Amino acid sequence: MQNAYTFLMSLHRSLRSGGATAAKRNVLKRGERITLLKKRGLWKAGMKPTGLPKTKPE
Repeated sequence: MQNAYTFLMSLHRSLRSGGATAAKRNVLKRGERITLLKKRGLWKAGMKPTGLPKTKPE
């Protein structure tokens, strides 16, 4: 017997999981930003991890 609550509510299409997680993110986490700055040569020794410049993902 199926649960009576299974079919009571529908899920909005924008909230469904699927291929949306594979989309390119345009917001980076702090660690990702530091790695990217190091890769680009913009990270200097002694810089603080707060107040980082804006970086666009590749």
